[in-house]
Amino acid sequence: MSTELEPSHADSDDARTETAEPAIAATRLPLRRITIPAAVVVTIIAVVTASLLAVDNHRIRSREQARDAAHQAACAYAPTLARYDAKDLDTYFAAVLAGATGEWKTEFDATSRDLRDVLTQGQVVSTVGNVSCAIESADETSARAVAVINQTITSLGTKGAPAPGQLSVSMTLRKDADRWLVSEVSTPSLSH
Repeated sequence: MSTELEPSHADSDDARTETAEPAIAATRLPLRRITIPAAVVVTIIAVVTASLLAVDNHRIRSREQARDAAHQAACAYAPTLARYDAKDLDTYFAAVLAGATGEWKTEFDATSRDLRDVLTQGQVVSTVGNVSCAIESADETSARAVAVINQTITSLGTKGAPAPGQLSVSMTLRKDADRWLVSEVSTPSLSH
């Protein structure tokens, strides 16, 4: 009888060993399943983060490019506003209107006849010296700019003598297709 018990003991040890190995293997599978999705999740998070950073970087570059373009347009338009000659006002009016849009274009066009009369009667000539301009605020489609224009005016009022002065101008610019146009102009201070 003792020989019969021993094999059954041996069989139960083998059974424990056989059942222990699949149990260990079964506990490894969930670890592998958790590790793979974790790596995938980390990869997805990294890709999403990189994409968001790229989009944000693109927005920042777009804003900077828009700001630079608006700055260039404002700096180019400021002397156009301040440079005129009573003997050739058609060129002046055409240049101002070419860079204008919206309210400013309508306003300037409406007052150009009266302005023509004043400048012609006074035989006014304005030349431009240094122009300083800056952007106050800007996004991809609009901007606020200021410009300080050194100008010299010669007219009947100055008895033909050049009178140096300075013109400060605030402008609102709006992007229209691929160009920045001035939609509003105000002159907070005018000194001659």
